[in-house]
Amino acid sequence: MRIARFSIDGNVAFGAVKGDPASGPGGTDGLVVDIIKGVPFADFELSGTKVPLDKVRLLPPVLPSKVVAIGRNYAAHAAELGNEVPAAPWAFFKPSTSVIGPGDSIVYPSFSREVHHEAELAVVIGRLCREVPRERVKDVVLGYTCANDVTARDTQQTEKQWARAKGFDSSCPLGPWIETGIGLDAAADLAITATVNGELRQAGRTGQMIHPIEDLVVSITEAMTLLPGDVILTGTPAGVGPLHPGDEVAVTIEGIGTLTNKVISRG
Repeated sequence: MRIARFSIDGNVAFGAVKGDPASGPGGTDGLVVDIIKGVPFADFELSGTKVPLDKVRLLPPVLPSKVVAIGRNYAAHAAELGNEVPAAPWAFFKPSTSVIGPGDSIVYPSFSREVHHEAELAVVIGRLCREVPRERVKDVVLGYTCANDVTARDTQQTEKQWARAKGFDSSCPLGPWIETGIGLDAAADLAITATVNGELRQAGRTGQMIHPIEDLVVSITEAMTLLPGDVILTGTPAGVGPLHPGDEVAVTIEGIGTLTNKVISRG
Protein backbone atom coordinates (compact mmCIF):
# COMPACT_ATOMS: atom_id res chain seq x y z
CA MET A 1 0.00 0.00 0.00
CA ARG A 2 1.16 3.54 -0.78
CA ILE A 3 0.32 5.78 2.17
CA ALA A 4 0.41 9.52 1.59
CA ARG A 5 -0.05 12.46 3.91
CA PHE A 6 -1.79 15.37 2.25
CA SER A 7 -3.79 18.54 2.70
CA ILE A 8 -7.08 19.47 1.05
CA ASP A 9 -9.30 22.43 1.82
CA GLY A 10 -7.16 23.26 4.82
CA ASN A 11 -7.42 19.79 6.34
CA VAL A 12 -4.58 17.31 6.75
CA ALA A 13 -5.14 13.56 6.42
CA PHE A 14 -3.53 10.27 5.48
CA GLY A 15 -4.73 8.28 2.52
CA ALA A 16 -3.98 5.22 0.42
CA VAL A 17 -2.81 6.10 -3.09
CA LYS A 18 -4.41 3.87 -5.71
CA GLY A 19 -4.08 3.42 -9.45
CA ASP A 20 -1.29 3.59 -11.99
CA PRO A 21 -0.08 6.99 -13.24
CA ALA A 22 -1.15 7.49 -16.84
CA SER A 23 1.71 9.95 -17.32
CA GLY A 24 4.37 7.45 -16.26
CA PRO A 25 6.60 7.24 -13.17
CA GLY A 26 6.47 10.40 -11.09
CA GLY A 27 3.15 11.51 -12.56
CA THR A 28 -0.16 11.82 -10.76
CA ASP A 29 -2.67 11.52 -13.61
CA GLY A 30 -4.93 8.53 -12.96
CA LEU A 31 -4.05 8.28 -9.27
CA VAL A 32 -6.58 8.74 -6.48
CA VAL A 33 -6.19 8.90 -2.72
CA ASP A 34 -8.63 6.95 -0.52
CA ILE A 35 -8.82 8.83 2.78
CA ILE A 36 -7.81 6.83 5.85
CA LYS A 37 -9.86 6.78 9.02
CA GLY A 38 -7.20 7.19 11.69
CA VAL A 39 -3.42 7.07 11.30
CA PRO A 40 -1.20 4.47 9.64
CA PHE A 41 0.65 3.63 12.87
CA ALA A 42 -2.35 1.75 14.26
CA ASP A 43 -5.24 -0.26 12.89
CA PHE A 44 -7.14 1.85 10.37
CA GLU A 45 -9.86 1.64 7.77
CA LEU A 46 -10.19 3.15 4.33
CA SER A 47 -13.12 5.55 4.23
CA GLY A 48 -14.00 4.90 0.60
CA THR A 49 -13.88 8.65 -0.03
CA LYS A 50 -11.55 9.05 -2.98
CA VAL A 51 -9.99 12.26 -4.27
CA PRO A 52 -7.87 12.68 -7.42
CA LEU A 53 -4.28 12.97 -6.29
CA ASP A 54 -3.71 16.05 -8.43
CA LYS A 55 -6.41 17.83 -6.40
CA VAL A 56 -4.50 17.56 -3.11
CA ARG A 57 -1.18 18.88 -1.88
CA LEU A 58 1.20 16.11 -0.90
CA LEU A 59 2.97 16.74 2.39
CA PRO A 60 5.95 14.96 3.93
CA PRO A 61 4.59 11.44 4.44
CA VAL A 62 5.49 11.62 8.14
CA LEU A 63 6.52 14.25 10.68
CA PRO A 64 9.34 12.41 12.46
CA SER A 65 10.47 13.23 15.97
CA LYS A 66 13.95 12.58 14.59
CA VAL A 67 15.70 11.58 11.39
CA VAL A 68 18.65 9.28 12.01
CA ALA A 69 20.93 9.29 8.99
CA ILE A 70 23.79 6.95 8.18
CA GLY A 71 26.98 8.29 6.64
CA ARG A 72 29.37 6.55 4.27
CA ASN A 73 27.22 3.44 3.85
CA TYR A 74 28.19 3.00 0.19
CA ALA A 75 31.89 2.35 -0.47
CA ALA A 76 31.98 4.19 -3.80
CA HIS A 77 30.43 7.31 -2.25
CA ALA A 78 32.94 7.28 0.61
CA ALA A 79 35.74 6.93 -1.93
CA GLU A 80 34.52 9.78 -4.16
CA LEU A 81 34.86 12.16 -1.20
CA GLY A 82 38.18 10.68 -0.08
CA ASN A 83 36.80 9.09 3.08
CA GLU A 84 37.38 5.77 4.80
CA VAL A 85 34.56 3.28 5.17
CA PRO A 86 33.49 3.05 8.84
CA ALA A 87 33.59 -0.39 10.47
CA ALA A 88 30.18 0.16 12.10
CA PRO A 89 27.16 2.25 11.07
CA TRP A 90 28.03 5.94 11.40
CA ALA A 91 24.92 7.80 12.55
CA PHE A 92 24.06 11.49 12.70
CA PHE A 93 20.84 13.47 13.08
CA LYS A 94 18.80 15.71 10.86
CA PRO A 95 16.24 17.73 12.87
CA SER A 96 12.52 17.51 12.26
CA THR A 97 12.65 21.11 11.02
CA SER A 98 14.76 19.98 8.06
CA VAL A 99 11.92 17.85 6.65
CA ILE A 100 9.97 19.01 3.60
CA GLY A 101 7.65 17.19 1.22
CA PRO A 102 7.40 16.54 -2.52
CA GLY A 103 7.18 19.75 -4.51
CA ASP A 104 8.45 21.86 -1.63
CA SER A 105 11.47 24.07 -2.22
CA ILE A 106 14.99 23.36 -1.04
CA VAL A 107 16.18 26.75 0.18
CA TYR A 108 19.85 27.31 -0.51
CA PRO A 109 21.47 28.18 2.84
CA SER A 110 23.15 31.57 3.10
CA PHE A 111 26.26 30.12 4.79
CA SER A 112 27.16 27.71 1.97
CA ARG A 113 28.50 27.95 -1.57
CA GLU A 114 28.44 24.21 -2.32
CA VAL A 115 25.21 22.29 -1.74
CA HIS A 116 24.95 18.68 -2.91
CA HIS A 117 22.13 16.19 -3.51
CA GLU A 118 22.26 12.71 -1.95
CA ALA A 119 19.57 10.24 -3.06
CA GLU A 120 18.67 7.76 -0.30
CA LEU A 121 16.23 5.03 0.67
CA ALA A 122 14.39 6.08 3.82
CA VAL A 123 13.04 3.57 6.35
CA VAL A 124 9.88 4.67 8.16
CA ILE A 125 9.39 3.21 11.63
CA GLY A 126 5.88 2.02 12.45
CA ARG A 127 5.98 1.39 16.20
CA LEU A 128 7.79 2.42 19.35
CA CYS A 129 10.88 0.26 19.64
CA ARG A 130 14.15 -0.10 21.51
CA GLU A 131 16.88 -2.77 21.42
CA VAL A 132 15.34 -4.47 18.40
CA PRO A 133 16.87 -7.88 17.66
CA ARG A 134 17.75 -8.54 14.06
CA GLU A 135 14.97 -11.08 13.58
CA ARG A 136 12.35 -8.53 14.73
CA VAL A 137 13.39 -5.63 12.48
CA LYS A 138 10.65 -6.49 9.97
CA ASP A 139 8.05 -5.98 12.71
CA VAL A 140 9.02 -2.35 13.42
CA VAL A 141 9.28 -1.11 9.82
CA LEU A 142 6.12 0.49 8.44
CA GLY A 143 7.55 1.00 4.96
CA TYR A 144 9.91 2.98 2.77
CA THR A 145 10.05 6.32 1.03
CA CYS A 146 12.46 8.40 -1.04
CA ALA A 147 14.79 10.88 0.61
CA ASN A 148 17.34 13.50 -0.36
CA ASP A 149 20.03 14.10 2.26
CA VAL A 150 20.80 17.60 1.01
CA THR A 151 24.24 18.63 2.27
CA ALA A 152 26.21 21.87 2.47
CA ARG A 153 29.42 20.13 1.45
CA ASP A 154 31.79 23.01 2.12
CA THR A 155 30.37 23.43 5.62
CA GLN A 156 30.59 19.70 6.23
CA GLN A 157 34.29 19.81 5.36
CA THR A 158 35.13 22.78 7.57
CA GLU A 159 33.03 22.05 10.66
CA LYS A 160 33.65 18.99 12.84
CA GLN A 161 29.97 18.59 13.61
CA TRP A 162 27.53 18.10 10.73
CA ALA A 163 24.59 19.83 12.41
CA ARG A 164 24.56 22.88 10.12
CA ALA A 165 25.83 21.09 7.01
CA LYS A 166 23.07 18.48 7.03
CA GLY A 167 20.46 19.94 9.36
CA PHE A 168 19.55 23.27 7.82
CA ASP A 169 15.90 24.02 7.06
CA SER A 170 14.64 22.13 3.96
CA SER A 171 17.66 19.78 3.86
CA CYS A 172 15.56 16.60 4.20
CA PRO A 173 12.98 16.17 1.44
CA LEU A 174 10.87 13.02 1.95
CA GLY A 175 8.17 11.46 -0.23
CA PRO A 176 6.10 11.19 -2.24
CA TRP A 177 4.50 8.51 0.00
CA ILE A 178 5.32 5.47 2.12
CA GLU A 179 5.33 2.14 0.31
CA THR A 180 4.36 -0.57 2.81
CA GLY A 181 4.32 -3.48 0.37
CA ILE A 182 8.09 -3.93 0.19
CA GLY A 183 9.66 -6.53 2.44
CA LEU A 184 13.18 -6.40 3.85
CA ASP A 185 14.49 -8.80 1.22
CA ALA A 186 13.15 -6.65 -1.62
CA ALA A 187 14.30 -3.41 0.02
CA ALA A 188 17.81 -4.85 0.06
CA ASP A 189 18.12 -4.57 -3.74
CA LEU A 190 16.25 -1.60 -5.21
CA ALA A 191 17.45 0.71 -7.97
CA ILE A 192 17.99 4.29 -6.79
CA THR A 193 18.69 7.31 -8.99
CA ALA A 194 18.96 11.06 -8.80
CA THR A 195 18.55 13.47 -11.69
CA VAL A 196 19.12 17.22 -11.81
CA ASN A 197 17.20 19.06 -14.53
CA GLY A 198 16.64 15.68 -16.16
CA GLU A 199 20.35 14.77 -16.22
CA LEU A 200 21.25 11.49 -14.50
CA ARG A 201 23.64 12.11 -11.62
CA GLN A 202 23.35 9.08 -9.35
CA ALA A 203 22.53 5.48 -10.24
CA GLY A 204 22.99 2.67 -7.76
CA ARG A 205 21.25 -0.11 -5.90
CA THR A 206 20.48 -0.52 -2.25
CA GLY A 207 22.29 -3.85 -2.44
CA GLN A 208 25.51 -1.81 -2.47
CA MET A 209 24.98 -0.77 1.15
CA ILE A 210 27.84 -1.76 3.44
CA HIS A 211 25.53 -2.15 6.43
CA PRO A 212 22.04 -3.48 5.51
CA ILE A 213 18.79 -2.17 6.94
CA GLU A 214 18.65 -4.81 9.69
CA ASP A 215 22.10 -3.78 10.98
CA LEU A 216 21.11 -0.11 10.96
CA VAL A 217 17.95 -0.67 13.02
CA VAL A 218 19.78 -2.88 15.49
CA SER A 219 22.64 -0.40 15.90
CA ILE A 220 20.41 2.66 16.29
CA THR A 221 17.97 1.06 18.72
CA GLU A 222 20.82 -0.14 20.94
CA ALA A 223 21.25 3.53 21.78
CA MET A 224 17.84 5.17 21.50
CA THR A 225 14.12 4.62 21.31
CA LEU A 226 12.53 5.09 17.91
CA LEU A 227 8.97 6.39 17.76
CA PRO A 228 6.26 5.78 15.14
CA GLY A 229 7.04 8.00 12.17
CA ASP A 230 10.76 8.28 12.87
CA VAL A 231 12.93 7.94 9.78
CA ILE A 232 16.26 6.26 9.07
CA LEU A 233 18.25 7.44 6.04
CA THR A 234 20.34 4.54 4.79
CA GLY A 235 23.15 6.31 2.90
CA THR A 236 23.72 7.41 -0.67
CA PRO A 237 25.39 5.80 -3.69
CA ALA A 238 28.17 7.50 -5.62
CA GLY A 239 27.52 10.43 -7.93
CA VAL A 240 26.63 13.20 -5.51
CA GLY A 241 27.02 16.66 -6.99
CA PRO A 242 26.17 20.33 -6.79
CA LEU A 243 22.77 21.98 -6.75
CA HIS A 244 22.11 25.60 -7.69
CA PRO A 245 19.09 27.87 -7.33
CA GLY A 246 16.72 27.10 -10.20
CA ASP A 247 17.64 23.40 -10.36
CA GLU A 248 15.05 20.64 -10.13
CA VAL A 249 16.28 17.49 -8.40
CA ALA A 250 14.41 14.18 -8.53
CA VAL A 251 15.09 11.04 -6.50
CA THR A 252 13.53 7.84 -7.86
CA ILE A 253 13.52 4.48 -6.10
CA GLU A 254 12.31 1.31 -7.72
CA GLY A 255 8.91 0.20 -6.44
CA ILE A 256 8.31 3.42 -4.50
CA GLY A 257 8.13 6.48 -6.75
CA THR A 258 9.78 9.82 -7.44
CA LEU A 259 10.48 12.70 -5.07
CA THR A 260 10.94 16.03 -6.87
CA ASN A 261 12.01 19.37 -5.42
CA LYS A 262 13.24 22.68 -6.79
CA VAL A 263 16.12 24.68 -5.37
CA ILE A 264 15.55 28.35 -4.63
CA SER A 265 17.57 31.20 -3.18
CA ARG A 266 16.85 32.42 0.32
CA GLY A 267 14.99 35.70 0.47
